[in-house]
Amino acid sequence: MSFLSATGMTGGYGGADILTDCNLSVERGEVAVVVGPNGAGKSTAMKAVFGLLNLREGSVVFDGDDITRMAPQERVRHGMGFVPQTRNVFVSLTVEENLEMGAFIRDDDITESKEQVFSLFPILAEKRNQPAGELSGGQRQQVAVGRALMTKPKLLMLDEPTAGVSPIVMDELFDKIVEVARTGIAILMVEQNARQALEIADHGFVLVQGSNRFTDTGEALLANEEVRRSFLGG
Repeated sequence: MSFLSATGMTGGYGGADILTDCNLSVERGEVAVVVGPNGAGKSTAMKAVFGLLNLREGSVVFDGDDITRMAPQERVRHGMGFVPQTRNVFVSLTVEENLEMGAFIRDDDITESKEQVFSLFPILAEKRNQPAGELSGGQRQQVAVGRALMTKPKLLMLDEPTAGVSPIVMDELFDKIVEVARTGIAILMVEQNARQALEIADHGFVLVQGSNRFTDTGEALLANEEVRRSFLGG
């Protein structure tokens, strides 16, 4: 079984099911990417993995434990870090204070973790005393990822990390995500920039109407003619 194995996920927000028999998985040190058209249920699938959506059917097994009924805050303590797409920084707090907020579950010395984040994102070290609300969109995303890393996660989940940023910033963020994965952290990422995301993905999941349409390596999905034509713009 995979390090994270979410199988048969079926459920919604009280009405009709948004997810139907949806499966996602990722191994330690790998990048798994969830792509698909708008309304495909990508972010909903991510929320289901994190416990923000009650599943009617299916299970989520993480690091050998069935966490299907575990509350989101318990999943954080179990080793999950989640970065939502919007409202993912405390705009009135400084960069450093945002990072410190990320360590709320820890009672050990966080200095080394903070320096690791500053090493990964040097611009944050420069702006450590600046309110996060004054940063650019790309810099805010770095703060959000850095804050999640402060929990020392075993799995980092990112919901549209490059939304609203320039192509250059997108490439930089993807490079950093690969760098994080190389430290042994599993990455599960929902991304609208499908082609670029699949280029860095070990595995990819193409969702359509809440179900898996294609599942393969990132390289194989990029080479798949139907995937290219239907989801990657040719």
